[in-house]
Amino acid sequence: MIRIRRSSERGHADHGWLDTFHTFSFADYYDPAHQEFRALRVINEDRVAPGQGFGMHGHKDMEIVTIVLEGALEHKDSLGNGEILRPGEFQRMSAGSGIRHSEFNPSETEPVHLYQIWLQPERKGIAPSYEQKAIPNDEQLNALRLVASPNAENGSLFIHQNARLYLSKLEAGHSVTHAIAKGRAAWVQTLRGSLELNGQKLNTGDGAAIENESELVLKAAPNAEVLLFDLA
Repeated sequence: MIRIRRSSERGHADHGWLDTFHTFSFADYYDPAHQEFRALRVINEDRVAPGQGFGMHGHKDMEIVTIVLEGALEHKDSLGNGEILRPGEFQRMSAGSGIRHSEFNPSETEPVHLYQIWLQPERKGIAPSYEQKAIPNDEQLNALRLVASPNAENGSLFIHQNARLYLSKLEAGHSVTHAIAKGRAAWVQTLRGSLELNGQKLNTGDGAAIENESELVLKAAPNAEVLLFDLA
C-alpha cells in the first residue's frame, strides 16, 4: 500500500527569515493524521535567508540528519563541533542525553535550502555525538547510495535506530529497485524533480508512506533526486 503525501498538503510557515514545510506535525503545525511514520518523526524542508538561522537551542533523544540542497549551513554545538555543511554532504547529530546547537546561513547574499530529518532513537539517554560526511556524486547517480544506517556500513553515517537512508539522483530514463523485507516499511521523499514510484507520480516535495509492499521501483520522470527510508 502506498499513501502519497503531496507537497501542497504539508504544513507551511513563512517567518520571513525562514520559509518551512512540515511533512509531519511540528512546532505550531498540528495534523493528527500526520504525526510520524514508524521511527520517522520529522521531515522539514527549510529555506533560510542570508545571515539568518536557528540560534543555540537544545534537543534530547532524537537522531537528526541534515542535507543541504543549495547554499551552505554553519553548525556549532555544545560538544565543540563547528562545521559548514554544503551540497553533497550529510550531517548526523545524536541528541541523546542532551545537546545544544545552532545552525546558521553564513552567506550574506545567498539563501540556504535544506532538509532536516528526525528519527526516534532505539533507546533514550545515548551519549550525544556528531558526524558529517561527503557523499560523492557518482555514487548517488542512478543508484541507491546508503547514507545512514545502524552499523555505518559502506561508509554511511551511524544512526541509533534500525533504519537505513538512501539517496539517489536519477537521470531521465533510469530507474532503481529496492526490496523491502517482510514486516518493514519505507518512506520516499522527492527532494527535486519528479519520478514514478511503482507507477505512481511524485513531484518535488511529495512524499509517500509504503507498507505491505515487497519491492519499490523508482523511475525518473524525467529526472529526480530522492531520499528513501527503509524502516523497521
